[in-house]
Amino acid sequence: MAREYIARDPRTGKALRKSRLKDDSDIRALLPSSGPWESIPRSEILRLASGEVGAIDLPRSVGGGFANRGDGIKALSRVLEDDVNIAHEILLECLDDDSISIRTVALESMPSFSLRKHEGLIMCLSDRLMDEAHEVRKEAMISLKKMAPVFPSGCEHVLRRELRHEDIKHRENAFSALKSTSERWSETGCLHIDELIREDDVDLRRRGASILRVLTSKAGAEGWDLIGWCLEDEDADVRRRASRTLVSLASVEPRIAAILVEVAMSDDDAVVRKSAIGALKKLDMESPRVSRMVVDGARDRDYELRKACIGLLSIILSGTELRETAKELLRQETRPDLRKRLLSLSMDLEMDGTEDQKNSFLAPLENVQDDEEMVIEKGIVKEERKGEHHKDELSRPESEGST
Repeated sequence: MAREYIARDPRTGKALRKSRLKDDSDIRALLPSSGPWESIPRSEILRLASGEVGAIDLPRSVGGGFANRGDGIKALSRVLEDDVNIAHEILLECLDDDSISIRTVALESMPSFSLRKHEGLIMCLSDRLMDEAHEVRKEAMISLKKMAPVFPSGCEHVLRRELRHEDIKHRENAFSALKSTSERWSETGCLHIDELIREDDVDLRRRGASILRVLTSKAGAEGWDLIGWCLEDEDADVRRRASRTLVSLASVEPRIAAILVEVAMSDDDAVVRKSAIGALKKLDMESPRVSRMVVDGARDRDYELRKACIGLLSIILSGTELRETAKELLRQETRPDLRKRLLSLSMDLEMDGTEDQKNSFLAPLENVQDDEEMVIEKGIVKEERKGEHHKDELSRPESEGST
């Protein structure tokens, strides 16, 4: 049975939207790795997880063997509905246990059990991310990646702290969690990135800009603003990462993309301009704004940009306007390949082209018969009709002729 969860804007408390978890894929991703815990009879899970018994023999019908307390903790998400509250208390105790191994296995069980009852679990997750034991922190980071997309509002403060963690592993893990969260909850992704791109730490701004690609098609106006701000960042790498969204944006929102492409085309960084060129080719060439951008780009100091825009001139212009524009550009163009292209665009092939090119504009004449041919042809037709009439007269019966 599919389950639904509602994320809330942490600033307003309003519901953002629903996210549906499907049994076959999303829920399975939250489960611990396969093991004996899957075969424990439900009636034995609580006794085993609480430590009331140290181990149990598994039924031969499921393969036999035995399961220990760790397996029981992993199996807590499988308890009957009437046992959920007791299982929740056991899990909370395990998350704060003195044993490193018990705390670790409890973290492994946490994501799947949170679908049954999540109160207090995220607070414990926050504590375990600061645990003194390395293996506990490592498992806590894995749990954060799994739970952040399911409980974006609940994990917001934990994620905000981890995104700015001094340990690079914590930071990388948190950004991975943010990316997964943004794919499902674009509103939550925008909230975090809006904060990140204002940070003095350039690494945070760069990592935040990288996630913009996930938001391009579904974040709406808020996402477009974030792209625009990143395109004006003082760090070239931030602008590069933001510019990689432009091609995708041109496909879903060409009007907004045209505005941002124009900004990127004037950037000092070659990589940013290259991304702008790729997006420019995806835009609507009939738009006056895009046409002006192409003509202006054909005069730009950057060779690659000029080359791309000159290649698009014949799409946005035609006839005299195309030839006059090409002639004007020829006066300042110095690159041989571009001059050759502009020269071909500036020529009126009907007047200045080669003989073959001129002849291609000449339409073939209709086959008009002269008077002599018409007289001869009419005479032939007349004689043929006369002969057919005489033949008909000879073939009539005598009785018909006498009548």
